[in-house]
Amino acid sequence: MTSPPASHPALPGLPALAWQALRADRLLHLLLAALLALTLCGPTPVRAYGALVDWPTIAALTGLLALTQGLELSGVLAWLGRRLVAVMATERRAALLLVASALLLSTVLTNDVALFVVVPLTLGMCKLTGMPAARLVVFEALAVNAGSALTPIGNPQNLFLWQLSQVSFGQFVLHMLPLAALLSLILLALTALTFGARPIALARQVPHGKLDHRLLWVALTLYLPFLVATDLHQAGWALLVVLASMAMLRPAVLARLDWGLLLVFVLMFIDLRLVAGLPQVQAAMAQLGLDRPEHLYFAGIGASQVISNVPAAIALAAYSQDWKVLAYAVSVGGFGTAVGSLASLIALRMVGEARAWALFHCYALPFLALATGIGYALLFRA
Repeated sequence: MTSPPASHPALPGLPALAWQALRADRLLHLLLAALLALTLCGPTPVRAYGALVDWPTIAALTGLLALTQGLELSGVLAWLGRRLVAVMATERRAALLLVASALLLSTVLTNDVALFVVVPLTLGMCKLTGMPAARLVVFEALAVNAGSALTPIGNPQNLFLWQLSQVSFGQFVLHMLPLAALLSLILLALTALTFGARPIALARQVPHGKLDHRLLWVALTLYLPFLVATDLHQAGWALLVVLASMAMLRPAVLARLDWGLLLVFVLMFIDLRLVAGLPQVQAAMAQLGLDRPEHLYFAGIGASQVISNVPAAIALAAYSQDWKVLAYAVSVGGFGTAVGSLASLIALRMVGEARAWALFHCYALPFLALATGIGYALLFRA
């Protein structure tokens, strides 16, 4: 009697792959450790943690991840990447087009939505050509922070401050225009200097995959209604529609979602709001002299580096109603550390390279210093 042939080792299943990803996520580990420390030392009961999470934001992020993943699995991003390569002769031209697109889209779609449009296309094109994906996505992350500063709908902190100020849309734009325009022009110039004139072309070994037309049209059909529903504060119901549609049509879309990113955002909401609620933090804020515009400006930039610019805007608005200074401060504060803007965290997670984090700070920290000086000069020296 012959023995059965030896079987090949089974590939790890999706739960195992998800667990491996979570085990390797250093940011997630840091947030969990911070949560444990805050739970042991802070006054907030654990049962209240759920109320600290901005669930509509989590729902909106989940839906955008699912729709973007659907577009990627449909093959349309690779198709668009090939068309982009066909019309862009050099790395410099391709980089300028993508960074400029991120800038413009962020003024009307918000900075995170602009990244969900541009970054997957960028990653697909870079796979086809060998362009440096990490560096290009870093510039796109900087671009959406610069572009979104212009309008009240460009990012959550602007929307909050616009409602707080009760000024018109046009007045808000006019105030932010000098800062957004200067930062955008400098970033485009830096892009042109960083990316060279090396010709780009499709790699020979890249296969021409077929488009999944059904998945493509479902994702495109749901995209705009999802954004409208989210704007109408119905992100939860819109998310249920997206998840149900993808589960019935292509379950692989949901299996490939970055669930770790969603968990990171949940933990960030809890950790940052627990920190903001500490009596020591509140006492320190009261000693900063935020009635002085210069102090408010630097406090907004500094707070953004630690708790992100959206919570910083909300926290500082409790101490000052000077929306003009606050808007500049938290816009500038979006640069610097990756925590400064949640859009930057999204971009770095999407690129999926460990070196992207170090590369981001090599560009973002000097850009923060430059933006800080520009914002200060426009506010206090004009």
